Amino acid sequence: MTFADELKSAVTPRAALLVVGVLALQLLFIASYVGALHHPKPRDVAFGVVAPGDAAAQTRDKLAKLPGEPLDPRVVKDEAEARRQIIDRKIDGALIVDPRGTTDTLLVASGGGKALANALETIAVKADGAEKRSVRPVDVAAASPQDFNGLSSFYLVVGWCVGGYLCASIMSISAGSKVANPQRAAIRLGAMALLALAGGLGGAVIIGPILGALPGSIMALWGLGALVTFAVGAFTLALEAITGVVGIGLAVLVIVVAGNPSAGGAFPLPMLPPFWEAIGPALPPGAGTWVARSIAYFQGNAVTGPLLVLSAWAVAGTAVTLLVATRRRTADGQATVSPSGV
Repeated sequence: MTFADELKSAVTPRAALLVVGVLALQLLFIASYVGALHHPKPRDVAFGVVAPGDAAAQTRDKLAKLPGEPLDPRVVKDEAEARRQIIDRKIDGALIVDPRGTTDTLLVASGGGKALANALETIAVKADGAEKRSVRPVDVAAASPQDFNGLSSFYLVVGWCVGGYLCASIMSISAGSKVANPQRAAIRLGAMALLALAGGLGGAVIIGPILGALPGSIMALWGLGALVTFAVGAFTLALEAITGVVGIGLAVLVIVVAGNPSAGGAFPLPMLPPFWEAIGPALPPGAGTWVARSIAYFQGNAVTGPLLVLSAWAVAGTAVTLLVATRRRTADGQATVSPSGV
């Protein structure tokens, strides 16, 4: 057998195409992660300003004109309202101007991401320093001492996502990647739901009672984990039903390559480039990370939108998986019927 024959038998055309696909995923992975995270800087961060009389508007206008436009400042009536808006996740920080002294108070929330809290402190110190004033930072939603840089929520959600697409991939590969009939599709979705419940509970217990890395309701985190895992798993099953084994790569492209760097984990959304900031909330890692942080540090506020996003992924994945299976069974049934109907 010649080398050419050995080459053809060792690497089939289908395998060669899959290798090219892997290369594309590899390069996209590098481009996405480095592109999103190599130069984080705050941009249009929702920011409150509390000051008496005309000083409020003057301070707001001064902050709005900072180089690079890092802040999107708005006047807030008092400190209590600023704190409430931070906990409601309407703003990410606030400057409380002291008219009787030279030290202002900066409200931040490291539970929403330590990198953003640090960036806001740097901006405020520089801005107040130009006016011969100083800043006293106050963390109104502090990250747990065991939650370094507020990253535990992100890692938790990444783990749930990995469980979802790996389980879907294993089920499909072990029994043929294309769903043969609606019954098999329903069984796979049922198995995915069981895994989601187990993985959601396991993740919540590990991150909370065992490691003490994340405060918040265990039941709420369990529910979130189950939803994230099932949404990603159902989406992966749907892609596999449509495209076969290629669906695994497509799921990795969406969830890992696009979803993880845009999730606001290492750097919150206002610190990401516009493209990643825009897509992050619409993908499971970003929606899940936002909800996990809200549960842990923000009294469960501002979660309706992200939960609807996750639910949409779960419903769409389930519907497409079942629809493709049903259509394939119908097509296969028609193919086995002869023209005479016998």
